[in-house]
Amino acid sequence: MKNNIKKTDPIISILNSSLIDLPSPSNINTLWNLGSLLGLCLVIQIITGLFLTMHFCPNIELAFYSTVHIARDVNYGWLIRIIHANGASLFFTCMFIHIGRGIFFNSFILTSTWMIGVTIFLLTMMTAFLGYVLPWGQMSFWGSTVITILLSAVPYLGKMLVEWIWGGFAVDNATLNRFFAFHFIMPFIIAVLIIFHLMFLHETGSTNPLGTNSNLDKIPFHPYFSTKDIMGMIFVLMLIIPTILISPNMLGDPENFIPANPLVTPVHIQPEWYFLFAYAILRSIPNKLGGVIALIMSIAILYTLPFSNFKTIQGSQFYPFNKIMFWMLVSSTILLTWIGARPVEEPYILTGQILTVLYFSFYIISPFLSTIWDNILKK
Repeated sequence: MKNNIKKTDPIISILNSSLIDLPSPSNINTLWNLGSLLGLCLVIQIITGLFLTMHFCPNIELAFYSTVHIARDVNYGWLIRIIHANGASLFFTCMFIHIGRGIFFNSFILTSTWMIGVTIFLLTMMTAFLGYVLPWGQMSFWGSTVITILLSAVPYLGKMLVEWIWGGFAVDNATLNRFFAFHFIMPFIIAVLIIFHLMFLHETGSTNPLGTNSNLDKIPFHPYFSTKDIMGMIFVLMLIIPTILISPNMLGDPENFIPANPLVTPVHIQPEWYFLFAYAILRSIPNKLGGVIALIMSIAILYTLPFSNFKTIQGSQFYPFNKIMFWMLVSSTILLTWIGARPVEEPYILTGQILTVLYFSFYIISPFLSTIWDNILKK
């Protein structure tokens, strides 16, 4: 009877095929937990975000003070706000590891799943940027001004695009209202894309650390991997909750605790840490339009990976040169994050330019190195 319900009831059958009887490779490791952790992060962000919208006022005269009101006067408002603010950092930490695992183990061979995943990454970055503007502190205001004005580099249409985004001739009340509206709706768009992401993943099946055919050895998702995912969630929450309670503003900028003032420019304008690698790449290109293109390509280049994969064996673990290139990519990304928080002066400018070249060289050189290694093995 239970088996019949699993197959006949439309909702139960979908849940069963997605969370219970889903055939999963028996050898996937902890790095495959990141998908469920990202789902947890999105749920936390949506729930806390909904509570924050009940008290936030998207008005340039009230936004900063409504944020203070949430932290001081609303019951547990301080907790909801720091969970939402630090939850974004946890979200991006998990996402960077998730993408890194996909690159190392060549999960991008599942082309449709990968393409939707990169789109989710881009939309998540956009959502985080919109959210960073909302508290209307000094860094929020000036960060949004600097980033949006970059569009003025677009030939012919630049000035019109900037004014269209601003809703006027400067970052003002119309801008804040637009950013709030889009920040509210984007997580739900991301949630829909995640459903498609999972549908394509379940259609093709997951990859595995050995890069072998996963169909040869599969086990049900529940209880083996569901238990593992739940344990991973508990472990991450045990780490993150004490951190945000002891040092809630560890990753925040002190300038953002000052109300936005268009007449006073901060000494050093910088975005949140998860944008810093792309911001450093932007600053490394002397030409404004070239910098904007490099900024976009630092993320969009992930779309090219399925089409530049010429490996005979799946994964970088069997390709020594590619492993070196992968860890060079990781190192350059971490160092670019550090450079992005430094002043625009020597030696940081030259270092950023060298790291930018190393960052993009992975996507250009790595396919040729795998071909060379395959030819060596054939001999």
